[in-house]
Amino acid sequence: MGYHEAWQRSIDDREGFWREQAARIHWQTPFEQVLDYSSPPFARWFVGGRTNLCFNAVDRHLPARADAPALIYVSTETGQERTWTFGELHREVVTMAAILQAQGVGHGDRVLLYMPMIPEAVFAMLACARIGAIHSVVFGGFASHSLASRIEDATPKVIVSADAGSRAGKVVPYKGLLDEGIRLSAHKPEKVLMVDRGLAPFDAVAGRDVDVAALRDAHRNATVDCQWLESNEVSYVLYTSGTTGKPKGVQRDVGGYAVALAASMENIFRGEPGRTYFCTSDIGWVVGHSYIVYGPLIHGMATILYEGTPVRPDAGILWQLVERYRVSVMFSAPTAIRVLKKQDPSWLTRYDTSSLETLFLAGEPLDEPTATWIGDGLGVPVIDNYWQTESGWPILTLANGIAPMVTKPGSPGVPMYGYDVQIVDEVTGEPLGANQKGVLAIAPPLPPGCMQTVWRDDRRFIDTYFSAIPQRMLYSTFDWGIRDDDGYYFILGRTDDVINVAGHRLGTREIEEALLSHAGIAECAVVGVADSLKGQVAVGFAVPRDAAVVTGSDAALALEGELMRTVERQLGAVARPARVHLVTTLPKTRSGKVLRRSIQAACEGRDTGDLTTIEDPTALDQIRAALR
Repeated sequence: MGYHEAWQRSIDDREGFWREQAARIHWQTPFEQVLDYSSPPFARWFVGGRTNLCFNAVDRHLPARADAPALIYVSTETGQERTWTFGELHREVVTMAAILQAQGVGHGDRVLLYMPMIPEAVFAMLACARIGAIHSVVFGGFASHSLASRIEDATPKVIVSADAGSRAGKVVPYKGLLDEGIRLSAHKPEKVLMVDRGLAPFDAVAGRDVDVAALRDAHRNATVDCQWLESNEVSYVLYTSGTTGKPKGVQRDVGGYAVALAASMENIFRGEPGRTYFCTSDIGWVVGHSYIVYGPLIHGMATILYEGTPVRPDAGILWQLVERYRVSVMFSAPTAIRVLKKQDPSWLTRYDTSSLETLFLAGEPLDEPTATWIGDGLGVPVIDNYWQTESGWPILTLANGIAPMVTKPGSPGVPMYGYDVQIVDEVTGEPLGANQKGVLAIAPPLPPGCMQTVWRDDRRFIDTYFSAIPQRMLYSTFDWGIRDDDGYYFILGRTDDVINVAGHRLGTREIEEALLSHAGIAECAVVGVADSLKGQVAVGFAVPRDAAVVTGSDAALALEGELMRTVERQLGAVARPARVHLVTTLPKTRSGKVLRRSIQAACEGRDTGDLTTIEDPTALDQIRAALR
């Protein structure tokens, strides 16, 4: 069966298609109904079936591969490196499950994880899944007020944390932030379990804080069976980054998520049990949930948990790990590759990366120069993919595990099975034809693995995602897109990142693509800035390949002129930015997302907002300096 036939069947015969995919996981109790869509837009998948994420990720593999590698931990921050087999991982997860149960955590209780990229974080996630508790991972280092809002919304019985994380050699103490977050929250956890890495001293709160190491010794030989959960029970709540006011908790189920991930590991990523998967994300993000922890382990692959950056100790560290652990599938972000583009390209060929079959990139739109640079340098296919925290797994990419497909530069690909993707008019909601720009939307029911609702707020789920497009009940991705004659989609930026220049509507992404086509630019960001004459003007910030080109120099002025002409040549005079400032780095989150709204606020002299997740605060100082 080819891609088009498989996709069409997934839309026309949803129940038949997903019944077959559901055979990929273990069901303790078979499901009675594939899909219950009696209350749109809420979809319930595999109704009545009972399963467990931890069992599918760990226990199921013990008979065949107890001694095979499961979790590979590498920290270039602390110099630690260790591998756990499936059997050893099982023991650690059971121990952590016993620890949680000893603190009173049971079925349906929430456990908030505020942790760095350390093995105990994975043990805790899987332990929650094992006993039917609901985990909510908050990115380690989040500011106290942001943490407090998540504590209030999730109301965890227990919080699991650590003394500190480390990023680029700088220790980030967590305990003070955590204590302040708890102080600010109206909800107080009963216990705080602390992993002491010895990176930062902290004061334990008597009667509340407990040392994990001591508990581990006490529960080392415990036995904890899996709690068999109905498919539609809640597995976790993950808060979308950048929220203001009341946080928005994306709620995920158990059975649908397990099936979606199991299917994607073969159909999309072409992973093979027994081999190694390397995702460079963070467990605080959805990519880390799906493709560091659950997806690879469910598929019987070893997974790498990496604490570090792409350039420390040097720009070859990622490829060194590919060589050492014979990585076959790698998942990273375009931003990480753009960082590497500024380094000596010889790093790409210093290690034996022959085991690597495919490099997947997601998180930011992937421009053609970056894709070509890394693909040619490594000699492997580079496949873009587009999805969201809400979807849990890719919406657009290439399902090469179903049938080989060609890549198209600039396109993340085609709709994945189960996703009835459409380009629609933002005003009328009517479907648009090929090569017409509109809002990227999905006709419900959403496929397995997607969010069930907003945690404790069904009304907000409907109002946020299914009420944005007039006249029709469609899930809005809030992204502009276009579909070509071959059915490939192109993402043109957020619907709220459209610049209105003297009545002309321009996507920031289109201007960024033009800037990135210049050989002298490594990465860039474009924002719309208020202008008294035109309403808005485009302002660009670009990182030159040559670090010697600095703002104010003759070379910088010449490069800016070239960039202006490049945009005008490709998009017309109306898209020409008012300025293109040259900087050495862009403000980004630690997951690699460019903080465009903060850049825009700086340009307009406004408060730059919550900078909790910013990787390098000096990057925003560069933006302000360039503007002066």
